[in-house]
Amino acid sequence: MPKTKDKPKKKNKKKHKNKMVEQTTLADRADRYALYGLSVQEPANEAEFFNNTYKQLNGKEPRILREDFCGTHAVCCEWVKLHKKNVAYGVDLDPEPLAWGKANLQPALTDEQRSRINLYEDDVRSTAEVKADVLAAQNFSFFLFKTRDALRGYFAQALANIADDGIMVMDMMGGSDCHIENHEDVRTIDTDVKGFKKFKYIWEQNRFNPITADALFHIHFRFKDGSELDKAFTYDWRFWTLPEVTELLLEAGFSDATVYWEETDEDGDETGEFSPASEGPADPSWIAYIVAQK
Repeated sequence: MPKTKDKPKKKNKKKHKNKMVEQTTLADRADRYALYGLSVQEPANEAEFFNNTYKQLNGKEPRILREDFCGTHAVCCEWVKLHKKNVAYGVDLDPEPLAWGKANLQPALTDEQRSRINLYEDDVRSTAEVKADVLAAQNFSFFLFKTRDALRGYFAQALANIADDGIMVMDMMGGSDCHIENHEDVRTIDTDVKGFKKFKYIWEQNRFNPITADALFHIHFRFKDGSELDKAFTYDWRFWTLPEVTELLLEAGFSDATVYWEETDEDGDETGEFSPASEGPADPSWIAYIVAQK
């Protein structure tokens, strides 16, 4: 009687399966947009700041937001949650983050809230169908304009895209630490996301040219298994200063451009609150807002 062929042992199959699982790193499974949001974005705070600042300047609440360079349009999503009459317009040239926001952020909204979000895959220098009460350009996104003419041109179009009592709000960063080449700022981010409860956010200042103020920055993410999502985001910018930007806003036709500096408590610690200022400490690394009025 011929000898029957032995069946493959189950443990070998299991070992093979485990080997395949081990080859998949946390970096392989990482979602760069989700990690970015967990590391650097506070869209709810941004929406509140826009609302409160406009109200302080105009004595009424804004209703229409245009988010230029909106990416995943996280601020748009928070804006429509603030009030049942709030409408948001998000503009970005890249279809990938727009689609990511639709798939990952909008499901948390109601159908009615989603109906008040309008997304455009377009140049931010395009003419708006509806004039905004607040036009926001966050995350230093306008730094991609590298000449005075280009940035002034964008500001002029932004001015045309806001209502008569509208404001433009943009954030700025600066300080001597921001000019250090080959420098990494590493922060540990704690989350409640399964598999990514703790990861490292790395801001790399790769290059800075003091003659042109051109800068090349990268964002990396590093995980507990030793894997890394290298150059998850890259920024090729001109590093604009506060006086340059406020001057260009006025040249573009805005009636006023005011710096909002972060307040500190009695111990000198930052509070997260921003108010109009004409002087600030020589902090080696700072974040501020500029609010321009039509």
